Order: sequence, then C-alpha cells, then structure tokens
Amino acid sequence: MTVRLLSVAAQVTAAAAAVSAAMLLAGVGVLVVLHVCTVGKAFRRWSTATSARDRSGGPSHGLSPDRLQRLPCYEFGAGRDGTLDCAVCLESFRGGDRCRLLPTCGHSFHAQCVDPWLLTAPVCPICRRRADGRSPGTGRTHQAHVRFDVDRVS
Repeated sequence: MTVRLLSVAAQVTAAAAAVSAAMLLAGVGVLVVLHVCTVGKAFRRWSTATSARDRSGGPSHGLSPDRLQRLPCYEFGAGRDGTLDCAVCLESFRGGDRCRLLPTCGHSFHAQCVDPWLLTAPVCPICRRRADGRSPGTGRTHQAHVRFDVDRVS
C-alpha cells in the first residue's frame, strides 16, 4: 500500500509541476504581449508625430541667431505698472528691462529668458505659434495685428 501511495504522490507532484510550468509560461506570454502592445503604441505615436512634422515642414530646430535678432525688442517703460509678467521666469517686467515681442502672437518676454528657448524651438512658449511669422513648409510670413505701446523699439 505504501508503494501505491508513493506512486500517487509522485503523480500528483508531477501534475503540480506541469501545471506550475504551464502557468509560468502563460504569465510570461501575457507579459510579452503587453510589452509588444505598449511598444507598438509608442512607435505609432512617434511615427504619427514624426510624419506630421515632416508633412508640415515643422520645427526640427530653433531660429537662427540672425532670425532671432530680427524679432522686435523694446525697453520696458519705467512709467508703466508692473502687472505684466514674463511667462518664462515668472517675474514682473520692470522699467529698463529689455523685452522681446513675438510679432505673430503679441506675447512678450524678457529677451534673456526667451532667446535661449527660441534658439532651440522657433515657437512661442505660451501659444506655440511660430515666433518668426513663417508658415511651416510654405516660407510665407503671417503677421498678427498687434498694438503694443512701447517706449523704444530696437
């Protein structure tokens, strides 16, 4: 009888090992499928963004230093109240601050704050419109109608 019990115990152990191995393989298979789906989704998102940027002739790099210098600058007037803030450094404009006005959208920033941004990305940090007024892929420029009271424009 003990031999029969040992035989049954060995069969149960072998069956448990087989079930455990099958469960382990199924778990690994599920993880592989999830990984493939995640990587595939990320690749599709990257591919869509890349092809959209290629179609639009969108920004792959920032403005050239020459184009940056063509954007209007002005000295913030001392007589104005300090309610206007630079969206990059979050500080109020003060009299004498050198500011840069983006002509397509009318947003203003401290020149020393926005210039490094524009050298890497040719778009407004707030609204993402092209800072130099060029339409992506066409070479044409668009200007917004901006009225901005400034003391001196350079």
